[in-house]
Amino acid sequence: MIRLEDMHRTYIYTFILLFFSLAITAQNNNKRISGQLLDKETKAPIVFASIYLKGQTIGTTSNEEGNFTFHFTSTEGTNTLVISSIGYESVQIDIDNFAPNQKIFLSSKIDELSEVTIIATKKKKLTAKEIVKKAYLEIENNYPTKPYISEGFIRDVQNEDDKYVEYLECAARFYNEAYNIDKEPKVELIEVKSNYIAKKNPWNEKWDRKNSIIDLIEDDFIRFDYGPIKGKKGWKYELEDVLLYDNKYVYKIIATDTPFQRAILFIDTASFAFVKMELTRSTNKGKSWKRRLSNGQQIVYYNVVFEYQEFNGKMYLKYQKEEDTWEIYDTKKPYKLLFTKNPKKELFINKIVSEDIEHYPFEENMQIEVSIENQAKPYNSLFWSNYNAPEKTKAMSKIEQYLKENVD
Repeated sequence: MIRLEDMHRTYIYTFILLFFSLAITAQNNNKRISGQLLDKETKAPIVFASIYLKGQTIGTTSNEEGNFTFHFTSTEGTNTLVISSIGYESVQIDIDNFAPNQKIFLSSKIDELSEVTIIATKKKKLTAKEIVKKAYLEIENNYPTKPYISEGFIRDVQNEDDKYVEYLECAARFYNEAYNIDKEPKVELIEVKSNYIAKKNPWNEKWDRKNSIIDLIEDDFIRFDYGPIKGKKGWKYELEDVLLYDNKYVYKIIATDTPFQRAILFIDTASFAFVKMELTRSTNKGKSWKRRLSNGQQIVYYNVVFEYQEFNGKMYLKYQKEEDTWEIYDTKKPYKLLFTKNPKKELFINKIVSEDIEHYPFEENMQIEVSIENQAKPYNSLFWSNYNAPEKTKAMSKIEQYLKENVD
């Protein structure tokens, strides 16, 4: 006869074995590859390239040193890694043949057949301004016409008078409306990885904008219909080059609106989609394009970058950066310069959900007027161990270490 205590012991052993079996299975499903992207000819690192699973919307981005680490599961449905960057041929690699810390060389050279294609493209005789206007008219065909969810990693680094005063890293989800709905995305703050704040100028206690994510999502050339994309009066356009991108070609167009604005536009030669846009505004002969604000702020440099990636015929945001230089003056005459601040914010999208989003987990929980650090949950090491954040560069690690040692 089997005793009751033996049955209990058997159940416990069975449960333990099942638990460890499930844990091992989950661990085996998680995969991690890492590498470095380099120019085949110059051996220079290839920065902010897209690394993603073929046919999927999960991916990561190479850092300023060309390095990347990519986390995924064996259930994603593909075994092929795709790597692409503007100006280079795309490559596809079988994940099973991927060596640890593999160096991958991308070529920017165009073969003879490609040169024929480029010549044929240029013979269409579209002016640079006509290309931009056509790209603007094609927005409705090239960008999402229904809501979607994106997930991404945010990094915020702030500097005052050449001293670093803040370093923030966090993960968030964004509920995005269709491109033609003039609304900022809803935000779910998921986890905070790093947050270090040193002593800031006292001016910040009253005037500093606490929530850095808002600075990113309120700027969007496509959604809010501004910048150099409309071909408005005052902007001049010049076709500088035709470059490789994702086994296709993009026009590289330089746009200027003197004396303060300059932009670089990369436009797909076939679909006329805006693939990447960069806008820079800077002072000219000591004059700024924007008047000084009532709190003493005057912006003297502004740089934004938007880069998109195609999925199922639509372009989704992949990378965004905003970097500014502000001079802060006393509000009383003679308007003495108090200090200079340089915030730099980046968003790296690592997943897009475009189907069945009503069943995808999303909770709008970010408080706009509250700083990210004051909304953070306890550090979640398990979450970050498998999260697709861009690798830290040596320079960024030094900044983080400096702030760790100088937290206010």
